[in-house]
This record gives sequence, structure tokens and C-alpha cells, in this order.
Amino acid sequence: MANLKEIRNRITSIKSTMQITSAMKMVSAAKLKKAQDAIVAMRPYSSKLTELLQNLSATLEGDTGGAYSAQREVSKVLLVVVTSNRGLCGGFNSSITKTVNKTIADKYSDKNVEIFAIGKKGEDVLSKTCSIVVSRNDLYDELTFDNVSAIAEKLMNLYTEGTYDKIELVYNQFKNAATQLPQVEQFLPIKPIEGGDAAAVNSDYIFEPSKEEIVEALIPKSLKTQLYKAVRDSFASEHGARMTAMHKATDNAKDLRDELLLTYNKARQAAITNEILEIVGGAEALNN
Repeated sequence: MANLKEIRNRITSIKSTMQITSAMKMVSAAKLKKAQDAIVAMRPYSSKLTELLQNLSATLEGDTGGAYSAQREVSKVLLVVVTSNRGLCGGFNSSITKTVNKTIADKYSDKNVEIFAIGKKGEDVLSKTCSIVVSRNDLYDELTFDNVSAIAEKLMNLYTEGTYDKIELVYNQFKNAATQLPQVEQFLPIKPIEGGDAAAVNSDYIFEPSKEEIVEALIPKSLKTQLYKAVRDSFASEHGARMTAMHKATDNAKDLRDELLLTYNKARQAAITNEILEIVGGAEALNN
């Protein structure tokens, strides 16, 4: 059994760790509320924009996506990987790196795959096995629609110029504080739009300018919204994962502290008992 001083030092150390994990949990809980409100408020807008695009496209004939829907033979693929800049968030980042490696192995084993990294943790791991062409870890310093739009425009240009034949997003979708779902989502070329209600559009709207011009203007906006939603989802997921991880760490530290306190009290009691026995034994020896 360790001596009393060692146990006391361990208890002090665990108490300090508990204070840190508890503080991080509370900070993440506060940030999660804000991030969750942002993604929840954005989802109706995103789904309505998609619905509008689908309904409009259903009334048009032929190819409506222009350069963004051009299907090419896939030889060069760009994966936009969204992770976090900070750790201590459980399996949040490792689930994304595993998803990336699985996607490359299953779908693109014979293709040239490059990585566009948003988040330092994903970049650090993937740089050992993949080619990182661009890193935008600074995005989280000021996470705004304008900053994400600039990245989306760059991705659109890379596709239209023929640098890449396919672009996919890999990120954690926010479900709740305890659950994050890794997603692999096609960004470009845009998928053929299905499920639109042509009758609803024709009966409800008068178009100015033409439907074709509206669709061509909506597609870049829809792509920017898709990327912004992915980054916002990942941001909310990160804080949810960190809050859950720090909650578990605090609980584990409490259990360990209680266990050590029990060990400490047993050791202290044993030491006191030994001292009493020695005193009694000494007194008996003197009497004899």
C-alpha cells in the first residue's frame, strides 16, 4: 500500500483535475446553447431553400445546374473535412478521421484524393496518411456566413476549373448533446434535383426574372448554405461532445477521489492502530 503522503498528493491532484473538467463542462454548456440555437434556427431556412430549388427545377426541362451539375469521370476527389481546433471532446475528431479513411478505402481507393482541412485536429492526423492541399483552421476565430461563403466560392471555382471532378463534405451532424452523426455529403457536382412539386410552383408564383435565371442564382446560394450548415453542425457537435466528455471525466474523477479517500482513511487508521499497539506494548514491557 502507498504511504499516506503519496495518497494525499494523488487526492489533491485529482481534486485539481476535477475543477478543470467541471469548468470546461460549464463553458461548453454555455457555448453549446448558442451554437445549438444557431443551427436549429438555420435548418428551416436551409430546407426551405432546397424545397424552393426542387420545386422550381421540377418545372424546367433539361439541365438546370449549369457548370455545377456537370458530371465528369471521377479521377481527382477533394474531401472537405470539418473537425475542431481543440481536443478534450471524446471521440468527436477520431470519428471523422475514421470516416475519411473508410470513405477513401471503400469509394476512392483507385482515385487521387486530396484533403481540404477545416480544423487543426483533423489536419494533424490526416496529414500523416493523406495530402492536405488547403488548411483553414482560422475559420473558427470568426465563424460567419461571409467567411464560409468565401471558402464555398473557392470550392466552386476549383470544380468549374476542372481541378477536381468531385467534392464531398465530411462532418459531424448535431443530433443532441450526447450524439453526433458522422456525415459524408456530396457538395459538387450537385445531385440531380428530384421530388419537386411543379404544380405548386405554377399555381402560386409569377416569376421575374425567368425561372432559369432564378435557379442559376439560387444554386450558388444553396451551396454556400450547405457548407455553412455543415460547419455550424460540426461546431455545435464539438461543444456537445466536449460537454459530455468533461461530464464523464468529472464523474470518473469523483469516483477515483472517493476510492482514494477510503484507502487513505484505512491507511491512516492502520497507522494509528500500530502506534497504539506499540505504545501499549512499550508500557507492558516497562511494567514487567
